[in-house]
Amino acid sequence: MTTVGLIGSGNIGGTVARLAVAAGHDVVLSNSRGPETLKDLVAELGPRAQAATPAEAAAAGALVVVTIPLRAYREVPAAPLAGKTVIDTNNYYPERDGHFPELDDESTTTSELLQAHLPESRVVKAFNNIYFAHLRALARPAGAADRSALPIAGDDAGAKAAVTAFLDSLGYDAVDVGPLAEGWRFQRDTAAYAGLYSADPNDWERPAARNAEQVRAALAAARRYADS
Repeated sequence: MTTVGLIGSGNIGGTVARLAVAAGHDVVLSNSRGPETLKDLVAELGPRAQAATPAEAAAAGALVVVTIPLRAYREVPAAPLAGKTVIDTNNYYPERDGHFPELDDESTTTSELLQAHLPESRVVKAFNNIYFAHLRALARPAGAADRSALPIAGDDAGAKAAVTAFLDSLGYDAVDVGPLAEGWRFQRDTAAYAGLYSADPNDWERPAARNAEQVRAALAAARRYADS
């Protein structure tokens, strides 16, 4: 078990925190509004949870999840994350984040932007391609017939191994997509994005388990579409 720092505690961050506590991890939560705004979530999660500032959460976590709007990625504190594995859940929504020319022309990816901002950290892209309610609902123990898999991407093999182990503890298998540059294969508007885990695209209340083979097929479809 480990201490997980969370920079951002909204839908995805809160869901990861709930799964982590259920798996026996300690969590240190933070957001942009201050620790006092997290008291209800901390009370819900119990003694394994505490609230802090982003810098404190970064310093406390052996593993740190950055789950904030992309537009704010430069506000992530770099110094306390040096040497650490950082999970990036970011997605690019120009209508929310403003336009990033380097993303618009596809010369880089969202997680590569965060990696450049955190040059002494080991960034792994994960959790960005699943609706938070599905993330919470689909967790299953190892060996379960209906256990789902989530794609990950990263440039450091050790960091990806750590994230794979973390996902396993939460109730998910991992599919290694390759380096951060391949993270586009499970971003918005691809076959491996959030709709993959929905039983009905018109009914988001019905999650659908997707195993590693099904995730790999969706990732391959994203590649074929990009190459067509």
